[in-house]
Amino acid sequence: MISEVADCCRELRLSHNIVDMAETIEAENHVDFLVQLFRSELKHRENKRIDKLMKNAGFYSLKDFDGFRFDEVTLPSLVTPEYLKNCNFLETKSNIVMYGNVGTGKTYLSTAIGVEACKMGIETRFFRTAALVNKLSEEKKKGTLSKFMKQILKSELLILDEWGYVPLDRMGAQLLFEIISECYERKSLIINTNLEFSRWVNVFYDEQMTSAIVDRILHHCHLLLFEGQSNRIKESGLRE
Repeated sequence: MISEVADCCRELRLSHNIVDMAETIEAENHVDFLVQLFRSELKHRENKRIDKLMKNAGFYSLKDFDGFRFDEVTLPSLVTPEYLKNCNFLETKSNIVMYGNVGTGKTYLSTAIGVEACKMGIETRFFRTAALVNKLSEEKKKGTLSKFMKQILKSELLILDEWGYVPLDRMGAQLLFEIISECYERKSLIINTNLEFSRWVNVFYDEQMTSAIVDRILHHCHLLLFEGQSNRIKESGLRE
């Protein structure tokens, strides 16, 4: 009988999870049995979708809000930890800029937000900015830039880590500008940087392009300020 159920699952494109659950469900009647079985299948599919979103996001490691302390983060007046965790900024296509010294938790918090977005079924992508620009340049040389751009822009949330750590050449700056322009008022960006806005021109080497990028990012934006010493230095036991 179980093998026949398994065959039916394959025919109906249902998961083998149903076969496993069928042997463990305790129900008062057939209807209750089917309801529990279908709920189990729906939950299984939801978990698989979340796992796929997490994998496709490209996080370097998974983080959660339970492990983050906001003691040394200055939030705007209308922004709370719950607002960030619930990804409410996505509703208005607003951006978030996390500014502060290296090692103060920007990558951790942005990853935790991205993980929560994936749990909500929201497509998210995480890139180190220099790696994204290199990938864009490679795709342009191969003639597949348009296809790659479409893949990125399927996401509702794009996280750009280490923004401004590496100066860009003119082509790289133009390609990154295209991404920012395409996301403007359509997607939400999270940008992690240790450079104040006045120094972004040192990365893009073009005042007009830099102004256009800053304008698009800041038009609908929350600025989070990360203060204090590097967490990695604290954890290592070293002191500057």
